[in-house]
Amino acid sequence: MKSLSTLFQQKHQYGKRQRCPNIGRLVPFMLPLVFIATIFSTIFLLYSPNPLAIISKEGLDSFFRHEQPQGLDSVPEQLTKEQPQAGLDSVPEQLMQGHDSVEKQFQEHDQHPDQKSKFLNSPFFQEHDQHPDQKSKFLNSPFFQEHDQHPDQKSKFLNSPFFQEHDQHPDQKSKFLNSPFFQEHDQHPDQKSKFLNSPFFQEHDQHPDQKKKDIKCDLFKGHWVRESREHLYTNSSCATIPESKNCFKHGRKDRHFLNWRWKPDECELPRMDAKTFLQMVQQKKMAFIGDSVARNHFESLLCLLSQEEIPKDVYKDSEDRFRTWYFPRHDFTLMVLWSKFLVAGEERMINGTGSGAFDVQMDKVDINWAKYLPDIDYAIISAGHWFFRLLYLHEGENITGCVYCNEPNVTGQNVDFALRMAIRAAFNYINECKNCSAHLVTLLRTFAPAHFANGFWNTGGNCNRTAPFGEKEIDLGSSFDWQVRNVQVEEYERAKKVGEKQGKRFGVVDVTRAMLMRPDGHPGEHWNKWKEGYNDCVHWCIPGPVDTWSELFMAVLRKEAGLT
Repeated sequence: MKSLSTLFQQKHQYGKRQRCPNIGRLVPFMLPLVFIATIFSTIFLLYSPNPLAIISKEGLDSFFRHEQPQGLDSVPEQLTKEQPQAGLDSVPEQLMQGHDSVEKQFQEHDQHPDQKSKFLNSPFFQEHDQHPDQKSKFLNSPFFQEHDQHPDQKSKFLNSPFFQEHDQHPDQKSKFLNSPFFQEHDQHPDQKSKFLNSPFFQEHDQHPDQKKKDIKCDLFKGHWVRESREHLYTNSSCATIPESKNCFKHGRKDRHFLNWRWKPDECELPRMDAKTFLQMVQQKKMAFIGDSVARNHFESLLCLLSQEEIPKDVYKDSEDRFRTWYFPRHDFTLMVLWSKFLVAGEERMINGTGSGAFDVQMDKVDINWAKYLPDIDYAIISAGHWFFRLLYLHEGENITGCVYCNEPNVTGQNVDFALRMAIRAAFNYINECKNCSAHLVTLLRTFAPAHFANGFWNTGGNCNRTAPFGEKEIDLGSSFDWQVRNVQVEEYERAKKVGEKQGKRFGVVDVTRAMLMRPDGHPGEHWNKWKEGYNDCVHWCIPGPVDTWSELFMAVLRKEAGLT
């Protein structure tokens, strides 16, 4: 009898198809053979320890081409190319663990378009591939499975076995921030800043090693680094910039002074995030209490926050010294309360004209701000520049001293003495306040120095620099500005020690060192000089370096005032 193969060759030779009328006779013989072959194949596949090994290279290529149509981009390049010489020797070891394991590894990460390809080619994954079998283990890890399921993977990552394993090592956060994985995030604008401000990153502070690192980092000791980045707002996008601080409107041409970022020596200062800030302070009231430099900080913060929500101007007094803005979507109130000295003080008048000399009551706070204190949740205290005047210091009915008076029978005092007594009186009032909120947070903003060169404010002094000072160009030891700052910090520490026993919360926003280096940030002649007749080297351009104060402010609210 002719074989089935011979029969078909004869019937189809020379490309001519002929009918096979006798092929039906073979069916009774073919069916038992197919049935027996099926049984043996099933038994072999069930009990074979390595069924993938019997697949030919052609069959393996077919598996990657046809079985994974949606995840083809994620297959390593060497597997997608035909390899007629290498055969199965070129297949990674973990792929030889069986058809089912290979299919599971790649299917479970094919949930997002292009996710598999991007992750396999990322520096983070390549770093893991330095260790044998690391890639396979990582693809199967709970961390990666959680990471690929939904956008809110960061909190799960914190609790994953992968992170817990890494958290056993000291300084792990520092290593993580320097890892290729984190650096990859920095390819997108502001990605690193957003990550540093995210709830995920803040939760790292719960680990003991990280708390030590935070304590070690001094946000206020650092230097300015050049960084060309888009500013968070402009004088066009913020409608509330006052005329006297709108330097570009008044003719300032250079913009290089905007391209500097404050860099603490031992950590990074997160960039201001208006959305997060407003979430932190929603349903609260915040007041900046102090002189026109306090108003300067208030106006800078108002511009930053208005990029997230446009506030309503709800109050202005007749002299435009007390202002209140309201953010309805966050139920947040932002106020500025004017006070020259924080304590009561009045200018001596001669024939109805101000004499430039002041009587300052050192044992009595200025009621004009103090009356608002019971309704305030955050009080930002500052003072300084008004103490560089002729002052007569009083306690009760008695004159106890004077500043710049040089009068007989009156004890002469330095500026720092008068400032110390005023700040002490303000902090004592806050600590003794019975009607104040139990959640009141009091922050001291330290002295921001002026930068008059070639004269004083009234003798032609100017501030024409267009770049910051370097660290070596400032001498803290001989700086009276630094001495004033030290007095303020000493009083803050004293008040904090007393207040903490009563459950009060205090913090400090120490801007002095940073601003000593920024003579380029003042309006100079770019304000109302034509009207006033002198350069302004006390206040700060908006936008400008003053915006960094709010970045420091936000970090302090989190760290020292106990906010999340």
